[in-house]
Amino acid sequence: MESPHLINQEDARFVGLDLLHTAILVLDRGLRIRFVNTATESLLAMGRKNLVNSPLTQISLSSQSLVELTRTALQQELGFLEHEWVIQPIQGEPQVISCTGTPLGTPVQGILLELRPITQRMRIAREEKILEDQKTNRELLRNLAHEIRNPLGGIRGAAQLLEGELDSPELKEYTQVIRDETDRLQNLMDRLLSSRPSRQVSALNIHEVLERVRTILLAEFPQGLELKRDYDPSLPDLQGDREQLIQAVLNITRNAAQALGGTGTIHLQSRPLRQVTLARRRFRLGLMIRIRDNGPGIPEDLQKRIFQPLVSGREGGSGLGLMLAQNLISQHQGLVEFDSRPGETCFTLILPLLETEQSTEP
Repeated sequence: MESPHLINQEDARFVGLDLLHTAILVLDRGLRIRFVNTATESLLAMGRKNLVNSPLTQISLSSQSLVELTRTALQQELGFLEHEWVIQPIQGEPQVISCTGTPLGTPVQGILLELRPITQRMRIAREEKILEDQKTNRELLRNLAHEIRNPLGGIRGAAQLLEGELDSPELKEYTQVIRDETDRLQNLMDRLLSSRPSRQVSALNIHEVLERVRTILLAEFPQGLELKRDYDPSLPDLQGDREQLIQAVLNITRNAAQALGGTGTIHLQSRPLRQVTLARRRFRLGLMIRIRDNGPGIPEDLQKRIFQPLVSGREGGSGLGLMLAQNLISQHQGLVEFDSRPGETCFTLILPLLETEQSTEP
């Protein structure tokens, strides 16, 4: 017998979405609702019978902006991430939601919408907390950099003196490595101590960054670690600092590999996004990078503090990797989010691609 909330039997594969706590709508190319899950019924205070086979405008009294955004996403075959969309259900109070759209190929030629309720106060509080945390973290980094820089001159000088006492060219190669690495660390400390760290911005392909990270991780964990790729080749170039982006993605991906103990699967995914709102600014086009692993997950008591310095769920961990990653992505006007539960952890990096279209109200 056909499920009452499905238009045809081929859509039965969407029934698994009923297990999600996030509101999900599946639309066909005519923007008619093909499927809704239970969470959508709760969010909209409407039953499936009133939603399925209805136009998207049925979900809200003020849905025209979402309709136009969804129609454009379908025409251009681009996903979108839209923060702060006000939904006015036919029954119930207005709500501020975050809406993500993902074009579908099969079994429905359409688009999947994911609705997450948020509030203005929560959004502002979260942004202010991130900015305050980053200010504190930068100060901590500067203090650490100052303490680390002091002995570097002594190490380099000792290596230079030792090199003068050696006759073997092979041994001198080792002292040269010491000098080169201390110079590299000295340069890094100088950048951390600078009030305005220098950035070398250029056009780059984000997939080159992901491939560089993939190569490094496979070299570090040659056995038991599988890194799967799911890239969108249509993504345009990104204006950014290549080394900083490599470091940010590497820190997150290496954390995942270490959580897996070097044995497991990490998925690297890239997707375009339309109409991205980041730090109260609107961008016409952005990109999303997902780093997903099948590890044990982040302990619940650490999840609210995971981006703070010196917080680590791994014995011997420095607790600086994720904080640095967040700071580097923030310097690119981006955002780092995550979702974690036993068996799956997913970090999402969202970066703007095109110039700001408009600013949102503070």
